[in-house]
Formats: sequence, C-alpha cells, structure tokens
Amino acid sequence: MDLPVSIATKRLPHTSKDVKVYYPVVTQLPNPNAQSTINHAIITTLNKILVEQSFYEKDLVELLANYELKNNQRGILSLNLIVYSFTGGAHGMTIVKSLTFDTKTGKQYELKDLFKKGSNYEKKLSDIINQRIKDWNIELLEPFKGIRSDQDFYIADTSLVIYFQLYEITPYYWGFPYFPIPILDLADIIKPDGPLDRMMAFT
Repeated sequence: MDLPVSIATKRLPHTSKDVKVYYPVVTQLPNPNAQSTINHAIITTLNKILVEQSFYEKDLVELLANYELKNNQRGILSLNLIVYSFTGGAHGMTIVKSLTFDTKTGKQYELKDLFKKGSNYEKKLSDIINQRIKDWNIELLEPFKGIRSDQDFYIADTSLVIYFQLYEITPYYWGFPYFPIPILDLADIIKPDGPLDRMMAFT
C-alpha cells in the first residue's frame, strides 16, 4: 500500500500583515523528479491565482491563501489551493483550484485522465449534477448546460468531487457548489489502473 506523502507548509513573505500566503510543499518522496514536478505545479498554479487575486497590486487590502489536503493515500495526492482577496467593494473574492497527482511519477491528472476514452464522461457527470441541482433546489444564474472538459475536481477518498467557482453557475451567496459523486457510481467508465480505479479497489 502506498503511504501518505510528507507535506510541509511554507509561507510567502509580504510586507503587509493582512496578506498571508501559505502553501504546501511535498517532501521526502523516493522519486526526486516526481517531487520536483509536483512542487513546481503547485507553485505555478498558486502564482497564477495570486496574479488573478491582485497579490502584486498596490491596492490590495487583504489576502489569505491556504490549502486543504483532500486525498493523500494509495499513491494519489489531491489538494485544493484557496485564495481569498479583498481590494474594496461589497465583498472579497475567493478562488479554489485543485491539483491531483500520482506521487510515484509526479503526473498531474486532468478530468479526462480519470475515464476510459470514448466513455462520454462529460455527459454522465453532467447528468448526475443536473439531477442533484434539481434535488437540492440549487438556484442557478442560467440553465445548467453541463460541465466543461476541464471542469474543476478533486478526489476525496471514495468520491470524485466536481465543483464550480463563485458566479460560475450560481449567485455569490450560494458559495461554491460542490457535487460529491461516489466512485462506485462511475465504475463502468473509469479508466483501468487510473486514480479512481486505485481508490475504488479499496472500497
């Protein structure tokens, strides 16, 4: 069984006490190339979010960046980078971006990498989410048209979680719409030996 990887928390320096940026660093991996690849992807993604959230702008009032580990077992690391910033106005803005890796190779997975080729996974996931929207009476900005091919996701133990950014499909006050989908419900379309298959093998 693949053991959890070691994670250290680092902080980016900033002159303002109201700007705090914490981020994860993978350490002690047996494969140094995989470790370097994973950490580079984390920093690159974080920096992109920081640019979007005005980290380098003079009018930045407040910013808090942190992270959450969603899965750290069976050779799969899935985590969320969360950045909140406030530059004035009615309220601040939060962005969440997820990254999922194979800890042996450093490979970063996209949503399409989790499913068999030709499985039409986008339609299946969209149908499930559309039903949840109806069941949970979620208020939408416009009729739900389905997920994007690069839709945000993370793996959490025995579930695949699809989610949407603020304002992407719902009003701001709904927060982030998260849709956990049991991996077993996707068993017929997941990629053999892929991340979901690895997680499902222990359900």
